[in-house]
Amino acid sequence: MVTLVAGVDEVGRGALFGPVVAAAVVLSDSAHGPLKALGVTDSKALSALHRQRLVQPIQSLATSYALGMASVQEIERLNILQATLLAMARAMERLSLRPGLCLVDGIQPIPHLDVVQKTVLQGDQHHLEIAAASILAKVWRDQLMVRLDRRYPGYGLATNKGYGSAYHRQALKTLGPSPQHRRSFKGCQGIGRK
Repeated sequence: MVTLVAGVDEVGRGALFGPVVAAAVVLSDSAHGPLKALGVTDSKALSALHRQRLVQPIQSLATSYALGMASVQEIERLNILQATLLAMARAMERLSLRPGLCLVDGIQPIPHLDVVQKTVLQGDQHHLEIAAASILAKVWRDQLMVRLDRRYPGYGLATNKGYGSAYHRQALKTLGPSPQHRRSFKGCQGIGRK
């Protein structure tokens, strides 16, 4: 019997604004060749346009995929590591089938996950399942940041995606943090409330 393998990755861990988002992707062996040919790899190595173009093929060829996130409130309450693991667990729980193995990007296993896990340092460079997950999570979160830029104008979120660019840091000093800023993060600390 073939063991179903899921890859899980997150995006937004180092941002100053918004949730941390994770994706889990299960790929059959037959999906590997076509996705490799399309250039699926670590999302950070791809242009925004290339990532967007890969979403539909990944979703079509995946045996199952799902997203999970942890809110700013959860990040503040739990800390970023625990919130990241929570987002990963949520993505895994939302898969339509139960894999026999979960490949986790990084060095930290997901607590209380009822699936055999293997942590992989720079996993998005070594496993197609993790690379595909990194792309789905990144594109979804980037699109969320573009939408939230309209709700919280002035921070440049559509461009910086919530990360601490010089423009974003200056806007924080001028405007103060929004309700979606991570106040415990360096860069948001000690800045007046909005």
